[in-house]
Amino acid sequence: MTLQEKQEAFIQHLKQYHHAAVAFSGGVDSAFLLKAAQEALENRIVAVTVNSRVFPKREADEAAAFCRQYGIRQILVPVDELSIEGFAQNPANRCYLCKRELFGRILHIAKQEGMDAVLEGSNLDDEKDYRPGRLAIAELGIKSPLSESGMTKAQIRLLSRQMGLATWDKQSFACLASRFVYGETITEEKLTMVDKAEQKLYELGFQQFRVRIHGSLARVEVMPEDFKKLAGPGIREQVAESLRQYGFTYVTMDLNGYRTGSMNEAVLHANNEP
Repeated sequence: MTLQEKQEAFIQHLKQYHHAAVAFSGGVDSAFLLKAAQEALENRIVAVTVNSRVFPKREADEAAAFCRQYGIRQILVPVDELSIEGFAQNPANRCYLCKRELFGRILHIAKQEGMDAVLEGSNLDDEKDYRPGRLAIAELGIKSPLSESGMTKAQIRLLSRQMGLATWDKQSFACLASRFVYGETITEEKLTMVDKAEQKLYELGFQQFRVRIHGSLARVEVMPEDFKKLAGPGIREQVAESLRQYGFTYVTMDLNGYRTGSMNEAVLHANNEP
């Protein structure tokens, strides 16, 4: 099956839903899903975006701009993740606790709006990582059409580019809570530290990065091809000084570079031990 045929099959797959609410963060996957849902269902969709403490304001602004650009109605759902029982203690199933609460609220809104399905943007590649939130999605009956259709991240980016979506080359993003090592308490102060640190890297022109927090230590992940830039004169001093101003005592560079789910590596390793 060619990529174009796969896209056509995906649009047909979406047409099984009469009305649909799309959980929309503004990222690559959910933007492609939302635009494809609009093509399949026309005005019988609504974008539902969580207004959250664990997502930077720039992400919320970009999500709103996307909906305005394509004339898609958007509903904002305010959520305080730190008030979710168990979330701040950051257990290994933190994502389950969060997704259960967030998608429960989205499902409630969808029912109020007369929608017969809630769609979310997990893709086929997400199944390779430790993602306990998938259990919550399954328990609530949320649909994952990208994963169900076998869409990979690379295919979604390529199709997004062909559709003219500005999100096609947007950096991959996950909630700021994923920057914390499991067991480390998540606080508003630490979330702000991470948010400011990543905003600094963004302003310096880095495209794909993470700032992982380990107590007062910041572990900076950038793409291997950006190692030289990060360690270069001027940039290295700026990053180190700025992050110290934000509250970090130590600033380090991860020699393995950027990769998704690096905080899950210890969990995956433990699960694979005999």
